[in-house]
Amino acid sequence: MPTITQRTTMVTKEAAQPNWLVLDAEGMIVGRLATAIATVLMGKHKPDYTPHVDTGDVVVVLNAHLVRFSGAEGRHKWHPYYTNKMEQRTYERYSGYPGGLKSFTATQMLEMHPEMILKEAVRRMLPKSKLGRHMLDKLKLVCGPEHQHQAQQPQAFPEHLIPRGTK
Repeated sequence: MPTITQRTTMVTKEAAQPNWLVLDAEGMIVGRLATAIATVLMGKHKPDYTPHVDTGDVVVVLNAHLVRFSGAEGRHKWHPYYTNKMEQRTYERYSGYPGGLKSFTATQMLEMHPEMILKEAVRRMLPKSKLGRHMLDKLKLVCGPEHQHQAQQPQAFPEHLIPRGTK
């Protein structure tokens, strides 16, 4: 009886070719969307996923400022998907000095840096290492319907990875 040998493929960083994907985030829930984006940035959606090599794709997110949190709808002067949970969610930043802790609500963050809400959610779902920081560099957030990456010919985000019930 012949023996069957199975080989595990290990991708090298030279062999990994990232694709460019584009996604419209208008009206999508932050956490569910961040999970899908982190999966694509790590490359876990590909059959040749290798944990110690960056095999993920580049993701361009349009309308990053129009994401929403789950919860009851509220009123905001310009955000159409504003929810009451944005008043409760806090983001903290520490300067390293005594008394240097600054805390912001999601509403304040939305007015200062609207794309940072989604970027922080994705960053917290990636590995906490040099590789994770490199993966986060492949996330391109745009606050508007147009992007400047047409030369890379981005494809549509895979339909099976878009979270259900978000629009």
